[in-house]
Amino acid sequence: MDILKSAIDWAKAELFSTPFFILFGLVFMVASLIFWQLGKTEMAKAYIIPALVAGALLLIIGLGLFFTNKARITQFETAYNADAKAFVAAELERTESTLKEYENVVFTAIPIIIAACALLLLFVNLPIWRASVITAIAMLVVILLIDGTAHARIDKYNKQLQQAAIELDK
Repeated sequence: MDILKSAIDWAKAELFSTPFFILFGLVFMVASLIFWQLGKTEMAKAYIIPALVAGALLLIIGLGLFFTNKARITQFETAYNADAKAFVAAELERTESTLKEYENVVFTAIPIIIAACALLLLFVNLPIWRASVITAIAMLVVILLIDGTAHARIDKYNKQLQQAAIELDK
């Protein structure tokens, strides 16, 4: 098993996935612009700021992840060539930490926040609150969808690292 190739393949897959954050961020920002230009009702106007904020957050997440993973590709080669065993150990530690974060944040906290927002929606009548809660739900669903696939990829990569660690110990 070539763990360097697996690491680079994982990072490249992340480079393909993270632009979806950017794309959805732009969609939210365009929606904000449309609500600003065409919104006639109080409810439509209430979506301007929440959609803009959600779009900006998704854009920041996407750009941050994109540049982080782009830099990792060259870092992986350097670290692997310097000390393959240390590279695998460091990557195992990083992926296990990330998997725990996914379990805690993406698959526990985000669904709870979505449920809380859905409940809050039943009790608020002000347009700005309704628009904010609905936008938050939409943004969190986007994060959940994209991070669900990212979780599957990093889990597979983690298993490859575990196998590589066993092979390096022989």
